[in-house]
Amino acid sequence: MSLLDEVPSTGPSTSVVGPAIVPPSDRILFQRYGATGDQAARDELVRRFMPLAAQLARRYAGSREPLDDLLQVASLGLIKAVDRYELGRGTAFSSFAVPTILGELKRHFRDVGWAVHVPRALQELTLRVRTEVDELSRELGRSPAPAELAARLDEPVENIIEALESATAHHAVSLDAPLRTSDPDDGDSAWHDRLGMEEDGYERAEWRGSLQRGLRALPERDRTILALRFEQELTQSEIAERIGVSQMQVSRLLSRSLAQLRDAAGETEPEPEGAAA
Repeated sequence: MSLLDEVPSTGPSTSVVGPAIVPPSDRILFQRYGATGDQAARDELVRRFMPLAAQLARRYAGSREPLDDLLQVASLGLIKAVDRYELGRGTAFSSFAVPTILGELKRHFRDVGWAVHVPRALQELTLRVRTEVDELSRELGRSPAPAELAARLDEPVENIIEALESATAHHAVSLDAPLRTSDPDDGDSAWHDRLGMEEDGYERAEWRGSLQRGLRALPERDRTILALRFEQELTQSEIAERIGVSQMQVSRLLSRSLAQLRDAAGETEPEPEGAAA
């Protein structure tokens, strides 16, 4: 007997509604719920058919999703089936409930079973590609190429490649997880050790080279003033006293030297001059 024909036992006596066999007690509950919205009847129907929902949930027990979560999803599908079932159509409730519950489980995997966000259209294409890979592999005796999948599914090759790559989005690895490689030099390395980073040392080296060329072009007194100001961090007044000029002259010499250094480095906009102390 197929699962679609299987109905949890509710007693030996049955009654026929159209071609489908419906136990009288279930029929009475459906009638009560359909006519008056009796929540007690609804709850009893859900309780009676819960074994069916649990059986369907266990089909996916080998997945990464916890069984308790799958049971909750299947229960939600069962409740929707009870709410939507029409007794007068002459169809066994199990025949109506099974596709509803399975649809809810599949929707759960489609929407929640991804480690990263994947657009709905790509999720659906990924599932189609996965099914077609199995079928073509049996026909060809080997794994199909993206072009062969594209021809079979009438999709651009680029979309097929993207779908194949997104198939790995169901699983995620922590960046702190250790690397498991055959290279002994990896030692206790983690995945984050393999990530690239922005290296600003090259830019600093370029700036340093440009400044060195600019400094060599300055008069010795200007280089001395720059060293006193930016290396020894003296104020303009202290520099003026040290070299025997006015503070105003120090300010002008600093501005001129900085302008020449900016030109040497290729800057066009002047930097704001520091406040005189």
